[in-house]
Amino acid sequence: MYAWCAMINSNAYKSPPTDHRLVLAPMEGVVDSVMRELLTTIGGYDRCVTEFVRISQTVLPSRVFYRLCPELATGGRTTAGTPVFVQLLGSNPNLMARNAQVAERLGAPGIDLNFGCPAKTVNKSHGGAVLLKTPDLLRAVCSEVRNAVAPKVPVTAKIRLGFEDDRQFEAIVNAAVDGGISELTVHAKTRRQGYRPPAHWSRLAQIAKESTIPIIANGELWSPTDVIRCGEVSRCNDFMLARGALCRPDLARAVRHTWQGLETPPMSWPEVFPLLQRYLRSNANTYEPQYACNPLKQWLVYLKHYFPQAGVLFSSVKRIKSFDEMDRALNTVAPPMSEAA
Repeated sequence: MYAWCAMINSNAYKSPPTDHRLVLAPMEGVVDSVMRELLTTIGGYDRCVTEFVRISQTVLPSRVFYRLCPELATGGRTTAGTPVFVQLLGSNPNLMARNAQVAERLGAPGIDLNFGCPAKTVNKSHGGAVLLKTPDLLRAVCSEVRNAVAPKVPVTAKIRLGFEDDRQFEAIVNAAVDGGISELTVHAKTRRQGYRPPAHWSRLAQIAKESTIPIIANGELWSPTDVIRCGEVSRCNDFMLARGALCRPDLARAVRHTWQGLETPPMSWPEVFPLLQRYLRSNANTYEPQYACNPLKQWLVYLKHYFPQAGVLFSSVKRIKSFDEMDRALNTVAPPMSEAA
């Protein structure tokens, strides 16, 4: 499971490590506050983004924002100190702007606009990637939100290369930038492509070279090598990690060590396993115990791409529905830390 990239030569673009930033992607139903807390504690991230707050008909009450971004109660940061931007999804410029003001009032360190979600249910309600078909409306949303919050509050956006194809890519980028956003993340695939490889990193090179704002590359970043190659091909300095961060919990830290020229061993399964136990218990404490098992199983499905032991564990616990039973199962199969040596 590795990213596609163009051929590169020995004179390929490289920027100083101090210029690089890593952002944890807003994966709906996966990267919630519990996962953000766990991954930022491991380290390497400069920013997180919440799951989307769907804006459709009204200005939402504060409790909705606190539910999706409980970090608002602690200055908009995880306990590791990583800022968490609040992500909004919708197509009504005025409503998006008014809800952005709520997020700002509650202490969000930044506002992110979702123009990349490929889900059919979201697109049918005129949210997410469907706005890539109407750059003028996308520009209006960006502009209204930018004007609604204080200049010191960053307004960022995430897009794809296009909806059916990438013929409007430059127009979409220009619309977002003209709308006044601070940074732009590009998932280097079309909406039609969904999450299937390859990621067309080379399409970002020209805009990264000419843009007046930072361009953040996203898509098929599974390893430090992928991030290095993506930077060389896309000419981007900043990167958003998504599925790769779930498959390898220390990916951001490993990428940062690679930039620093450090050779550090990747996390071993005996080091990852306690994270599973912590994740289960944190979910039980954050939500309800009966809802703690499914997120754990979902994470094991990602982890098995990097750790075969996760696949074996998933097979043994996939039918467990009780928190107590799952907790006992994990305690029974916990590997000794001596295996990490």
